[in-house]
Amino acid sequence: MDCAAFPMHPKMDEQLARTFAANEEEEERHIQKVQNAFLYYGPYACQRLKRSVDYLNSLSAEDQIMLAKYRGHLECVRTCIDRNQAVIREILRERVLYPPEETGENPSAGRWEFDEPPPNVRHGDMDQAQSTLKLIARDWSTDGALEREQSYKPIIDSIVEYYKPGDYELKEIKILVPGAGLGRLTYELACLGYSCEGNEFSYFMLIASNFVLNLCDYENKYVLYPWVHQYVNNLRREDQVTAVRFPDVCPLKNPPKGHFEIAAGDFLEVYKTPNAYNCVATCFFIDCANNVIDFIRTIYKILVPGGIWVNLGPLLYHYSDVSGQNSIEPTFEDLCIIMESVGFVIEKSRTGIRTKYAQNPSSMKQSEYQSLFWVCRKPDPFEEQRGKRKASREPHDLIVREDSEEEVEQQQQQQERAEKHPEQEQQQLKLQATSNDETEMEAQPT
Repeated sequence: MDCAAFPMHPKMDEQLARTFAANEEEEERHIQKVQNAFLYYGPYACQRLKRSVDYLNSLSAEDQIMLAKYRGHLECVRTCIDRNQAVIREILRERVLYPPEETGENPSAGRWEFDEPPPNVRHGDMDQAQSTLKLIARDWSTDGALEREQSYKPIIDSIVEYYKPGDYELKEIKILVPGAGLGRLTYELACLGYSCEGNEFSYFMLIASNFVLNLCDYENKYVLYPWVHQYVNNLRREDQVTAVRFPDVCPLKNPPKGHFEIAAGDFLEVYKTPNAYNCVATCFFIDCANNVIDFIRTIYKILVPGGIWVNLGPLLYHYSDVSGQNSIEPTFEDLCIIMESVGFVIEKSRTGIRTKYAQNPSSMKQSEYQSLFWVCRKPDPFEEQRGKRKASREPHDLIVREDSEEEVEQQQQQQERAEKHPEQEQQQLKLQATSNDETEMEAQPT
């Protein structure tokens, strides 16, 4: 992609550049397929709509009379699909990297479009094209504010707590966000003044985020209908055709204070330089690996000593039960063992964080995750020798829920007293043991 206000490019080192050049033809085909899926969005979505219309037309005249308003609603669905396609044309304007194959130009739209399925595009690609519209709503509209509050705020708060603005020159704190998606979390951290780099593998995400970051010139300029593909669990007709405006913030008019960029590429292939980042922030990301240990090892390697890894998300494990893919699916207990075995110190861990992901807020079906949240630190031997930072007090197998923070605090206070007054603590334990023995003797039958 061309360099713009917010650079979006392949992250190149010498080895990666050789690999990229060797796979340039394959990369071109992949980008072409993504663009084709976007351009086929309208006809594909209308295929599903046509099935409903055809069945409606086959019903008796009496049934059709009762469904007159429903028929009008289906016409509205068609209009919303057309408007979504118009936004997709804008997303691709001046950014079509490779001309589509075997198709003519649509003069009225000013772009190429497909009437038949384009080459190499599968149903999974079309699902991703539709999901991208929902993710735009999640990341860049006021309607997605609640989901961003659930998912991004705990991560941002922990980073600010660890790298306090008053204690650090924020522009020197380098943060990496793997699986950056449409870039909102990366953008928010850069707005606070940190030097932030997002990494994304999916060209569906990269093309859409480039549009929002570099081509949207004022707030709420565009209108999407992200739920138009949801035909079930609608309480009202309008719930399926609700409009969402984006972007709620215009990055071009509100540039971040810190450095900000998005790099394309496979996380495991791109990021191999040791001690390169002060923080790695992952959100709904670590379960995207065939072997999550590879992710954890890489994160540990690229962090500077004393740096932190902040994570929030579930353990969906995307490759589990996918044909032709190998996958391991460690539990949270296993992950804690892995993280500490790799070398991390677990500073915080929480379970049961309620998070939704690209949900229609008006749907009768609401799905949410009981997500995990943790902060891990890569130890700095020199700092710990100087006593500047204590090791974690939370053992790796401790699952701390939100409602048990008071118990954890009491345990921490008790340990602090033991460290300050060891003799008094030992005496207290002896008295407690004696009292317990006496209680047991009284309880024995005579």
